[in-house]
Amino acid sequence: MGDIAIRVENLGKRYRLGQRLRYRTFRDAVSGVLSAPFRGVHSYLSGQRPSENAQKSDDFIWALKEVSFDVKHGEAIGIIGRNGAGKSTLLKILSRITKPSEGCAEIHGRVGSLLEVGTGFHPELTGRENIYLNGAVLGIKKWEIGRKFDGIVAFAELDKFIDTPVKHYSTGMYMRLAFAVAAHLESEILLVDEVLAVGDAAFQKKCMGKMREVGREGRTVVFVSHNMGAIAELCDRAVLLDQGRQIADGDVAGTLGAYARLSGLNAPQAQYSPDSSLPSSIISLKLCNQDGVETCAFDIGEGITVSILYRVATRLRGLQLTVTVSRNMVDVIHSFDTDDLTEIPDRDPGLYRVDYTIPGMFLKSGIYSIRVGAGTPYKLFQDFESALRFEIEERSINTHMKGYRRGRPGHVISPGVWKTTKLE
Repeated sequence: MGDIAIRVENLGKRYRLGQRLRYRTFRDAVSGVLSAPFRGVHSYLSGQRPSENAQKSDDFIWALKEVSFDVKHGEAIGIIGRNGAGKSTLLKILSRITKPSEGCAEIHGRVGSLLEVGTGFHPELTGRENIYLNGAVLGIKKWEIGRKFDGIVAFAELDKFIDTPVKHYSTGMYMRLAFAVAAHLESEILLVDEVLAVGDAAFQKKCMGKMREVGREGRTVVFVSHNMGAIAELCDRAVLLDQGRQIADGDVAGTLGAYARLSGLNAPQAQYSPDSSLPSSIISLKLCNQDGVETCAFDIGEGITVSILYRVATRLRGLQLTVTVSRNMVDVIHSFDTDDLTEIPDRDPGLYRVDYTIPGMFLKSGIYSIRVGAGTPYKLFQDFESALRFEIEERSINTHMKGYRRGRPGHVISPGVWKTTKLE
């Protein structure tokens, strides 16, 4: 157990549906004990068996079921999955906010949690008081908190408001202070939920930098996020949950691929009903390889063609078709069919097809989604997000590029042109 920070074994959490919990008084408890024998007699006289009074299994839902994994000290692990997969429930169990219904979760080390906004702070206390309160809960001595205090306040950028009760903070201010406390008080295990999405872009970037620093310090990080780019950047490993069950556990690239497949690789084409209320309407999309074969699985050396069939109902000036290619929720390509606007195109009524080709040896291996849209520079007519998905495999990578290192960061391969000149 020396190198294990978190051990989860057959973890399950069950919730009851459709009933509110009612707190029992002492009188309820006494009357329940006294009436228990008579309830059995009543059931017998009414012809009911005890099993008929039992709670039906349909009245419960398993938020987590049979989840098992280990996290080593110093490891950064991402927890991913669709909404309702059980990610936040898992973190609440690890944070000791809720108890599991079955199985166990062992924590070996001091835990700092950053869950939903509002968790862990007392609204009537000031920011200063909440910093010391959180440190005391973690078992950190007052002098040690004082040594970290100025860094926490500076990171959260709340110098003017640190002596104001946090109930007067905005959601962003609350989150900034919560993250600063969790990251700076040097807990051995840091649990972070999706709350980073609350902050502005500048602070999110700042938080990402701090989490990378935390990982380099050898502290354990468990990170829940829908931002696959952040997961790929911060984590060494990922666990995929779906409907409370563990679907995959392994390296980030493989688990993100399993997540994309869970959403389903589309067929290589999509059909849409024409919208007569629009001046132009997309009718169909399809993916083809360089030989014109419809497919959603490509070798890394193959060109990828996106074909869009659309109809123009009335003469249009400045009509634009757009294709956006994304990987791990990060836009890699965003292109217009009218990128060259030296001549603004006119489209007469009729049926049109436009083809957009991505060259081979450009995108790295992985699963990508395609978003297509149509409109003018002033008005968007249609926008189909995740209209198609495709996968690129590195079957012929060494044929095209000897010595290629598969673990390199980024989303595209293109190495550019390097030239070295000896000056002396």
